[in-house]
Amino acid sequence: MRILFICHRFPFPPKRGGKIRPFNIIQHLAREHEVHVASLVRSQAEADEGRGLGAHCASHTHARVFDWLQTLRMVARIPTPAPSSFGFFYSGALAAGIRRLLAAQRFDLIFVHCSSVARYVAGVQGVAKILDFGDMDSQKWLEYARYKPLPLNLGYRLEGLKLEAEERRLAGMFDCCTATTRGEWETLKQLAAHCESDWFPNGVDSRFFTPATEGYDPDSLSFVGRMDYYPNQEGMLEFCQSTWPLILQRRPAMKLTIVGAEPPPAIRALGQIPGVTVTGTVPDVRPYVNRSALMVAPLNIARGTQNKLLEAMASGVPVLTSPVAAAGVDAVAGEHMLVARSPQEYCDAVLRVAGDPAERARLALAGRARMLSHHGWDTSMRRLDGIVERCLSAFSLKSAKEGLVS
Repeated sequence: MRILFICHRFPFPPKRGGKIRPFNIIQHLAREHEVHVASLVRSQAEADEGRGLGAHCASHTHARVFDWLQTLRMVARIPTPAPSSFGFFYSGALAAGIRRLLAAQRFDLIFVHCSSVARYVAGVQGVAKILDFGDMDSQKWLEYARYKPLPLNLGYRLEGLKLEAEERRLAGMFDCCTATTRGEWETLKQLAAHCESDWFPNGVDSRFFTPATEGYDPDSLSFVGRMDYYPNQEGMLEFCQSTWPLILQRRPAMKLTIVGAEPPPAIRALGQIPGVTVTGTVPDVRPYVNRSALMVAPLNIARGTQNKLLEAMASGVPVLTSPVAAAGVDAVAGEHMLVARSPQEYCDAVLRVAGDPAERARLALAGRARMLSHHGWDTSMRRLDGIVERCLSAFSLKSAKEGLVS
């Protein structure tokens, strides 16, 4: 089978959330099929790094975009019904490249990851199409509106409503739509009740993220995530303001390491708080996570699966997170991971695990076992195979019926 795969971020190397899921899908599909990838790059360095994708697919093409131009495209869409955020992922060069690919050869399946690039092939007919929303982005923007001040919150709400309408429209233009979690799937079904849909989870590389052989520091916490991402910023700012003082009052030796690329000045300033370190970009997050008593992820805004949680649990490091972030992980609160709803609950959970090696060991073993059984990529990709098979069968049946009618 020949597959055209389109995604919004060039999926190699798979070092961040927006690249991990598409890369693993491509790698899996390419084992038995001919996969051609089309995507965007934002720098020559990203393009150079991306050449490694050639070992995992039949071909790949990209178009270079520039943030300043993409920002102008977003601004131009503000007074229109079109979502502004879609402008950030539009490239005339990529659109032309995809048209050339479709004209040069016949594809059996078009697979799109992320609704922001669905418009490139939304109108294509005569080939089965799957749109993997991953997360329902409209709900994320609507959630942002709750945390932004006036008048910014009005803009975020407008964008969320535009996205919601566009997600509903796009869902009707694909043969099947998918999401990352059961919760995101439920949202998709509410938006597009008549769309054929399903979900398959993100996985984790449990051979790369594995328990460390050396010991951990019971006075150490870690947070991992790109710090140019607003939900991570908001979560850490709130945690350091409301929860961290409570922890230090009861355990003054405690340390928090915030690990993630591109921290803005407000996040770097957290490094001036006693016990807090902000690293910026690091070559490998594992040493920071593995030496922690816990990995904390106090996210108030979260959609889909937080890969940072899967990776820490696979590494045998207990995770303490919020209800909204925990909803994206197929695990049981209190058994495989810890969930807190207030600064005091976060504080109590941190101190309980930091002060009880047996409790930490229990959570470490249970968390990794859950990742192996419920968040392995092999398990997820078997689920995807079933979705693809059903989509192709339904498309063939529909095409046959249309042929008889004509």
